[in-house]
Amino acid sequence: MKVQSSPVAFLRHVLCGLAVVLSLLLVAFPLAAQSSESTQKSSSVSSHRSAKKPIRRTTTRHTRRRVYRASRAVRRARTARIRRAFVASADLRAMAEQLATLRTPEAYAGVTAYAHRHTGDAAAAAYLALGHAYLLDHRYAEAVENFKRAREGNAELADIADFLAAEADHDFADDAAAETLLHGFAERYPDSIFADQSPELEANVLLALNDPTRAREVLAAAEGTDAVDRPGYQLAQAQVEYTLGMQDQAVALFKQLLLSRPLTPEAQVARAKLIAIGAEATLTVAELRSLGDAYYRAGRYDEAAEQYRALAHSSALTAEDRDGFEVAFADCQLHLSRLSQSQAEVLPDTPDENGARRLYLLMELARDRDDTADQQNIVSQMETRFPHSPWLAEALFSSGNMYLLRRDYPTAVQYYSYLAEHFSTQKYAASAHWRAGWLSYRLGQFADAAHLFDAQIKDYPSAAETVSALYWRGRLYESQDHYPSLAAADYRAIIRAYPHYFYAQMARERLTALGKLAPSTIPADEPALDHFQPLPEPKLVDTFPADSPHLAKARLLANAGLNEYIAPEIQADPDSASWSALAEAQIYSSYNETFRALRAMKRALPYASTAPMQAIPLVYWRILFPEPWWETIKTESEKNNLDPYLVASLIRQESEFNPNAVSYANAYGLMQLLPSVGRAMARQEGMTRFRTFQLLDPETNIRLGTRYLREMLDRFGGVDEYALAAYNAGDNRVADWQAAGPYSGMDEFVESIPFTQTRDYVEAILRNEETYRAIDAFSRMQDREATSASR
Repeated sequence: MKVQSSPVAFLRHVLCGLAVVLSLLLVAFPLAAQSSESTQKSSSVSSHRSAKKPIRRTTTRHTRRRVYRASRAVRRARTARIRRAFVASADLRAMAEQLATLRTPEAYAGVTAYAHRHTGDAAAAAYLALGHAYLLDHRYAEAVENFKRAREGNAELADIADFLAAEADHDFADDAAAETLLHGFAERYPDSIFADQSPELEANVLLALNDPTRAREVLAAAEGTDAVDRPGYQLAQAQVEYTLGMQDQAVALFKQLLLSRPLTPEAQVARAKLIAIGAEATLTVAELRSLGDAYYRAGRYDEAAEQYRALAHSSALTAEDRDGFEVAFADCQLHLSRLSQSQAEVLPDTPDENGARRLYLLMELARDRDDTADQQNIVSQMETRFPHSPWLAEALFSSGNMYLLRRDYPTAVQYYSYLAEHFSTQKYAASAHWRAGWLSYRLGQFADAAHLFDAQIKDYPSAAETVSALYWRGRLYESQDHYPSLAAADYRAIIRAYPHYFYAQMARERLTALGKLAPSTIPADEPALDHFQPLPEPKLVDTFPADSPHLAKARLLANAGLNEYIAPEIQADPDSASWSALAEAQIYSSYNETFRALRAMKRALPYASTAPMQAIPLVYWRILFPEPWWETIKTESEKNNLDPYLVASLIRQESEFNPNAVSYANAYGLMQLLPSVGRAMARQEGMTRFRTFQLLDPETNIRLGTRYLREMLDRFGGVDEYALAAYNAGDNRVADWQAAGPYSGMDEFVESIPFTQTRDYVEAILRNEETYRAIDAFSRMQDREATSASR
């Protein structure tokens, strides 16, 4: 998503600076995290499904072996000093953020004037912001000068200022000055977020000073820390060994970096070094193939193609290897839309995986030109000649998708079923199995569908599509088997394991329709449901330590607009695992930067959609499902007879509440309106002299966006599902999808949307609408409990 600024946005940010100071002061001294509510109640076709997938929990916490714990007295003293600096610079954020983002002469002038008007801590934060911006603009001398002033003004910023100044000095070829700053860096600043990065920078500086021996010593001193896992450290290590004349060791290190971290920029430097010293020839064919495969898997098809083409022209290859590289190169060309029919046909037709891949490419070309006869003939050849090839699985899945889009469901089922039966452990097996079941359902072949849904639940319990299989098996228990108790068991399993999914909402509706049923025993031949349970949640707290200098420093860095260092600074606190996500999000919320807070929380809690409401503190939910501009949303929703929760859910999905969002499709603002739509809605609203940049004003965007949503609803009989699909994919497509019915209900229509992105979009908004309601209900319950406890 491309973010642009407008005159309206710039003025709004500047004017809000003073207004936000009070909230910053409150955030600066938290004993417990507070809700970020304000007076507004705050703050084409894809082959894969994405939104429904149960997410494996991961953590982005930066673990460092070099843990430094100061005494409590020292921590408190440092925290108090940093807080004073934070308060002194509280009104800098808006200008610093503009400078970091735009770096226009006006932005530089504004922050420079601020620095000159202030002294001490406030000036130091401004100079840090200026140094950072100059460094980004490669104006190294100015960067160094401003970092020096920042360090002089506030010792708590010294590690940031010293490290970034050393980077600027090194880039400016003043390596003696850089070494002065870096020598002993980790000892001076043992808890700095740059402690692991400083050895590699210092080693490079010492190499530039022709002192490789000391460079080696610096790197050796970092052994046993997380520094050694950094690609930059490994590259520096190889360069040091080469400079010391240890070519064999250097070549081994360059190769290790290239092969173990092939997608990093450092790996590209390592390869260039190998070429420069004439050592690229030491890479084996297998190693070079692994590089091409890594680029291919990462979607870097130009690089992969270059690698495969070079390999194909290598000498001393077996015929099989050469054929493999030629067809791999052709595959890259297909992805880049550069492969012609004649180029594919002349590829070697061999009785091995290379020949199977060649036929797969020819099949894709047949699909591209909608040649069903050729497509079917090629797949039949593959089934006969290469019955176990993964390229046959690729061809089967692609063919199934082809006929799905053509609405030739029987043929699609054949391809999906063949894939699921013969490649049950391949990457597409679960998805193909589900699609075969779903299309059988759509064809009215309910017995086949029930069998496939049961097998999906049993054989692929963790697959993305199995939530859908649970729901639609329940529907079949109701409508065909007349076992309402078994249907209810499926619905309860969904609600238990996936409480905030679209199908949990549908399952609740079905349970209500079924009424009160006695619990039933699942027959032995039915899929077991006990293992569908919510995953254990990590410990989350809504309080922060009062004496964390890292948290205080993160807030100070936010004032200076150094957003990229906020999360690392918080996570440098060794005790922050249970509160770092909330701390980062609330920093952004305190500046009314709702979209940044939302994104930070979504990164930290990707599993929220499977968590029971009570498992996550309310303050986290309020950030995940914010309600900024709530009064405007309510007013415009009421004017257009819309549910404000629906509007908030749409905004969350469209822009994540970023008022300055501009998409690749040129859609603007909170509700992502095209300029043409904005103009049309502005005329209907009686707005004169409308300009596109006005769509970046939140109130204007909500005013016009709610009118447009109302228009979509009126066009489709007031049905939310149709209107949302039209909002995303266009009303002509929705009319076409309606014609593909009939559908037994809106749940069947939504599941039948052939565009994965649109289907997920509709489900997400409807799901989020219910989550908003659940959060407000949860909040009211907590308020009642608190009132009762206080009596």
